[in-house]
Amino acid sequence: MRSTTFRALGMVAAASAVALTLAACGSGTPGQPADTGGGGEDVPEGATTVEFWQLSFQEVENDWYTAVVDAFNSSQEEVHVNLTQVPGDAWEQRMTAAQAAGNAPDMYTIAYNGVISAASTGQILSLSEHIGDDVWTDVQPEVLGSVSMGEDHYAFPMLVEPSAVLWYRTDLFEAAGIDAPPATWDELVEHAATLTSGDVFGFGGPQSAGDAGWSTWGLQWNVAGHLPISDDWSEAQCTDEYAPFLQAWQDMYAAGSLPQQALSGVADGNPLGQGQLAMNMGGSWFASVLLNDFPEMVENIAAAPMPSFHGDPTAPTATLGGWTWVVDAKSEVPAEAASFIEHALGGGDDEQLLEYFAATQYSKYSPRTTVNENLIEAASSSENPWAATIAEQIVPNSKPEASYPWDISLAFGTALEQAMQGTDVSAALADCNAEINRLIEANQLAGTAPQ
Repeated sequence: MRSTTFRALGMVAAASAVALTLAACGSGTPGQPADTGGGGEDVPEGATTVEFWQLSFQEVENDWYTAVVDAFNSSQEEVHVNLTQVPGDAWEQRMTAAQAAGNAPDMYTIAYNGVISAASTGQILSLSEHIGDDVWTDVQPEVLGSVSMGEDHYAFPMLVEPSAVLWYRTDLFEAAGIDAPPATWDELVEHAATLTSGDVFGFGGPQSAGDAGWSTWGLQWNVAGHLPISDDWSEAQCTDEYAPFLQAWQDMYAAGSLPQQALSGVADGNPLGQGQLAMNMGGSWFASVLLNDFPEMVENIAAAPMPSFHGDPTAPTATLGGWTWVVDAKSEVPAEAASFIEHALGGGDDEQLLEYFAATQYSKYSPRTTVNENLIEAASSSENPWAATIAEQIVPNSKPEASYPWDISLAFGTALEQAMQGTDVSAALADCNAEINRLIEANQLAGTAPQ
């Protein structure tokens, strides 16, 4: 069982909100067969059929989706859900074609950072009138804000995955005489240099503009206290406040503690498991990769929050990505689709929902407070030794993913990549600022940020 990030795939292809549905998870698996799933053809006479498209994930996740659909269908005869699991490399083409033909599914999975865009352009419906307030109050406020505009909630969150965790080799730390993970960025740079030896690099993280664009939102918050565009999307804010961040990447790259060429699979934890890195910045989904593909390494790997630029351990260093369920704006059965969403994710069967987190080895977390409490308790006795640390020290301090157009994030990622490779930090940030201002004008973004 492997966890493969779809972020880069989705971001590169992100020309629309539909493409962005591929952009923010740690668990998609391209190439799996489509048109499988629950529901089948045994539709009770008179039942209303709801078509549900799910991006194909790893096998245990697909099995859970199938089971939850079958359990819902068996529980009553008024609504029948038909599940289609679509591989990531076919998703955008199939969804675009279905929408053009007027045959879009009634509901589907979508990543957090695609929700507001899809809502703003009228592609998805508000779920507020179909799912009661008592259900929404259990969703953590920060997560609820990621799927809401005004008083309307346009998606129901299924899971959250922190984008940035510091995974590190305790055996290499001990051999180097380092007794704790870095708490500041100065310490990160120092530790990375000390730990670089032979075929082992001290630190691994995003090195391309595309990877840096999505994975560093939390670090951008950390160093500057804001993202590189104003809250109303009217003005660029890619200023010298971000200089310490870019300088750290430049220093580690110049010292050779950050590889001159990014290691393959660095966003999924493979180089860490293969022994090529002493420290690796990556998402919570690393847990399932390490447990399943590199079990012999587990006892020597620990997890901690990414270091803070200012040394504050409660400051954000990660954003919360993951998946939500939405109802298409042209669906003729929104109430029936919402009834399934509420049953599966909103409290209809929390035991079955907890089975999902157990099956994914507690490498993901629930956006619902009551479910997350039970999840953390169960995780404490599971095979995942990092679950409690991530749940207690990283998730509560994380920020929602950015909801502005992807090109804004790519502009910052480009600045980080250029600075890493030797461009003057101030010059790289000035170029970033100019590019974001150009994008604001070209796309008429000023004043369009969701409130």
